[in-house]
Amino acid sequence: MSSRHPKRRAVLAAGAALAMAAATSPFPARAQPAAPATRRIPSSGEAIPAVGLGTWITFNVGDDPVLRDECAAVLAAFFAAGGRVIDSSPMYGSSQAVIGYGLAKLGVPPGLFTADKVWTSSGTAGPAQIEQSRRLWGIPRFDLLQVHNLLAWEEHLRTLFAMKEREEVRYVGITTSEGRRHDLLETIMRTQPLDFVQVTYNIVDREVEERILPLAMERGMGVIVNRPFQQGALTRRLEGEKLPPWSHEIGAVTWAQLILKFILSHPAVTVAIPATTRVDHVRENVAAATGPLPDAAMRRRMVTYVQDL
Repeated sequence: MSSRHPKRRAVLAAGAALAMAAATSPFPARAQPAAPATRRIPSSGEAIPAVGLGTWITFNVGDDPVLRDECAAVLAAFFAAGGRVIDSSPMYGSSQAVIGYGLAKLGVPPGLFTADKVWTSSGTAGPAQIEQSRRLWGIPRFDLLQVHNLLAWEEHLRTLFAMKEREEVRYVGITTSEGRRHDLLETIMRTQPLDFVQVTYNIVDREVEERILPLAMERGMGVIVNRPFQQGALTRRLEGEKLPPWSHEIGAVTWAQLILKFILSHPAVTVAIPATTRVDHVRENVAAATGPLPDAAMRRRMVTYVQDL
């Protein structure tokens, strides 16, 4: 990498080192946060933390050592706050390798829940891609493998169900995002014994409330929520607006926490996976899974409040 900006690189390196030290210190300056709430996976009853960590874009930093250490600092803060669910994909550039770098640097925390995807139009290429992903993470096996955006879903589901039968993966799922292909998603959910579905859901993108979320509950499938902040667009739009005066009733002190609490208050949702590059944001996100969640009446007030802004 170019070294034309040594001062900037030194500052970034120092910042990453400080963030890592703060995130991993065994004697943090402030009191330990409350443990985040967990949700049970319907097909097994296993409990996992309700806020996870997505890696789309944020962990795609290539081989840059400073940026890799910044991602490792995010992982360290996530683990220290009680986070355990990490989601990635071969589509996410270097994200899988950067996760692997962080896990090698920090060690694998107890209860880590690893979720990845198969993303290739060739069914026969799926097993090799999955093995490459596992090696990049540096783990013995994945907890959850998903067919990314329904690509070649029939062939890949055959592979994943066979892997589950051989105990090479624990759970099987499918994903879609940005409200795409919900009709096909629903058909697959009705005909396949999935453990998880992954969809886009937040306080303004609520299409899945109509059929997908109720169907997941009916079929006993966990729900992973991607793009909770519309890849940052939603929180950027709201950051200049005042929080509703009653947000303190559910312990939400930021818009990000309000949005996450809205998502987690739906009974079908198992885990939300916001992505971030910042240690303070990952702590803020995980903290949204502590304290009370809105009831049905407050959920309606939240939707109306945001719609009227």
